[in-house]
Amino acid sequence: MKRRLILGERIMHVDAKTPLNCVFTAKIAGYIDDIKLNAALIKIQQKHPLLRMKIDHSGKEPYFVLNEQMAKIPVRVVTRTGDYDWQKESKKEWYKLFDQENLPLARLVWLKGDTFSDFLLVLPHCICDGTTILNLMRELMSLIDDPEQKLDVYESFSSVRDLLPADFSQSRLSHFKGKMFSAISRLFFLFKSTRYKNIEQNNYVLSWKVSETQTLALLRKCKAEKTSIHAAICVAFIEAFKTVKAEKAHGKVISPIDIRRFVPAIKTDTMFAFAPIAELKIDQSLEHFWPKARKLKVDLEEKIADMKIYDLLNMSEYFHSSVNKMVGFLKSTPGTHDVTLSNMGRLDITADYREFKIETIYSPTVAFPWRNANTLVVSSFNNQLDFSFLSNASFLSEFEAWQIKTEAMILLTNHLNEIVHA
Repeated sequence: MKRRLILGERIMHVDAKTPLNCVFTAKIAGYIDDIKLNAALIKIQQKHPLLRMKIDHSGKEPYFVLNEQMAKIPVRVVTRTGDYDWQKESKKEWYKLFDQENLPLARLVWLKGDTFSDFLLVLPHCICDGTTILNLMRELMSLIDDPEQKLDVYESFSSVRDLLPADFSQSRLSHFKGKMFSAISRLFFLFKSTRYKNIEQNNYVLSWKVSETQTLALLRKCKAEKTSIHAAICVAFIEAFKTVKAEKAHGKVISPIDIRRFVPAIKTDTMFAFAPIAELKIDQSLEHFWPKARKLKVDLEEKIADMKIYDLLNMSEYFHSSVNKMVGFLKSTPGTHDVTLSNMGRLDITADYREFKIETIYSPTVAFPWRNANTLVVSSFNNQLDFSFLSNASFLSEFEAWQIKTEAMILLTNHLNEIVHA
């Protein structure tokens, strides 16, 4: 099988020389059998076609090419010395290309200790989103616990057309619009600077958790205020950026949306990378924190409801001629948003197994090569919110990131007891 990367995959692939990897880490307490681990990885690789593919750059456009003789997913074993080793190893993995001919587009780092282990699952972002990498970790844990399980193998889609419903038809008008917007896109990028302004690999991550007590209190407060944790976090970080960056703050957050809620062909356990985005900002006419959070939640719901995902998928294929310029633009522009906020929600993964248990899970990390690399990934496991705040020191200093993080968490905490009437 051979298929062209769709537009979203191509953007996240960047190019053959630029790594853009997701690292997802779980801390394990108990005994892990290395034979069961390797057997589990083989079954996972057999299930998912993208784990038996390489990216072919020999033509004008990159293609996924199936290789049934692909080597197994490699495991790098490192002696675990403490709870922060995973951050050091994650940074190493951010910058390693998946460019070896017979190795798959996935690898595992096993930080192995006497009592605890850390599993770092590493994949290029062009083949995975948060749902994908969570499912792979879920399958890995489940298979180590019960090696006799069978996984349902599936076929990869061959083009965007496979993702569209059978009754989807493209009108002559939409075809004309695709051609017209593609031409406008090329013209737009013709006059935009796409020089790479960030050549140093000086990305960083701030990782922290919120206690179970405070997490549950925040959940209760959001429910009482008829809003969501996602909206509250958006408001807190927009306000925090404004406090720290003053007039340089944009007052906007970009939120990726899980496409699976719109496209039944992309199942929860299907590997996929493309995510449409919603741009969110605070209604400045509102004075208090919770009314702002309520309004932002409504705005997000309206933007999601208005998304025409099938049209978006279909129309995106007209823009392949502009991909390289798009990527160059992302590498060179500071953007008009403060941060990209990816909320994975409550992680649907079993914690307790027969010989081990998942002690904790850290939100995924990724070192974006964009000039504006500001990214906040949020997840919840064992009733604890977990944050990964990522950026590049050439765009946002680590000290400023700590200031923003501190200010945002103070805002969330201070407003827990605030009484606001709807």
